[in-house]
Amino acid sequence: MIETLNANSVLEVLRPVQDPELRKSLVEMNMIRNIHIDGGKVSFTLVLTTPACPLREFIVEDCQKAVKTLPGVTEVLVDVTAETPQQKSLPDRTGIAGVKNILAISSGKGGVGKSSIAVNIAVALAQTGAKVGLLDADIYGPNAPTMLGLAEAKIMVREGKQGEILEPAFNHGVKLVSMGFLIDPDQPVVWRGPMLNGVIRQFLYQVEWGELDYLIVDMPPGTGDAQLTLTQAVPMAGAVIVTTPQTVALLDSRKGLRMFEQMRVPVLGIVENMSYFVPPDMPDKHYDIFGSGGGEKTAKEMGVPLLGCVPLEISLRQGGDRGIPIVIAEPESASAKALTAIALNIAGKVSVAALT
Repeated sequence: MIETLNANSVLEVLRPVQDPELRKSLVEMNMIRNIHIDGGKVSFTLVLTTPACPLREFIVEDCQKAVKTLPGVTEVLVDVTAETPQQKSLPDRTGIAGVKNILAISSGKGGVGKSSIAVNIAVALAQTGAKVGLLDADIYGPNAPTMLGLAEAKIMVREGKQGEILEPAFNHGVKLVSMGFLIDPDQPVVWRGPMLNGVIRQFLYQVEWGELDYLIVDMPPGTGDAQLTLTQAVPMAGAVIVTTPQTVALLDSRKGLRMFEQMRVPVLGIVENMSYFVPPDMPDKHYDIFGSGGGEKTAKEMGVPLLGCVPLEISLRQGGDRGIPIVIAEPESASAKALTAIALNIAGKVSVAALT
């Protein structure tokens, strides 16, 4: 039995405590730092692999329980911080300086609420303290500026060593670049593939992104030029497929999922949006407008996780129209809680992939 209360004894009792997702010792992964002992008060820093760790409270509780088993300990203080790991690189793809993880939010077809999911995931991650950027790669239908409350914003363009450098707009803790900042609201983008390829590469490499834990890419629907450009240009930490429960959406989501697998991009899982409708005057009632269980069934058949189900609420649509995402406007709503849980789930999977 350990009798002496010192830094080594604290590390020894913490050695069996594991990160629940990584299943590795916190001590062996150098996640316990700055141990300080003042009489019976023990304090130390717990360095998580993401600010959006979904199991943060459980890990802190396990650490406190372990240290309190030492004789003489009267109080345990845990200062929680995070160091997001860098995604694994690929030799044939060029990363973005300062950006640790690039995540695609994609869908097989339009109209499934992919942009709403992308915007709310980005904001939810930012609320945890993560540094987040959002690249609106839906060049033909750029809606992210409206959803982030930046419809009237302008982005700065300056000359750099490699040509024009764009400075992203910023709101709700998220940096944003979108074609919507570069054209008039009613102006259509009538481009062939090579021009689309060029602007997406500009958004990747000629933007002053700075230091980011996560760059969320809101993809256009389908499996076309934008998807090929992105997956061939940069190493990606993963892709999330958004669908609704209805059969036609699920059929197209399977094609999108297989495309990312063919391009050697890990598929983190499926999000079922518009899972059920919640009437605002009858919040206890649920209506399966688009069917039910489709996302879960497809996830099992495709061998990927179901990351979560987001209900259809009027306030979710209103938040997007007003530029105040629902995770901010109504954080206690069913859809906001689902979106926040999905964001934390994604962050956890990214950390596990980077460290294993």
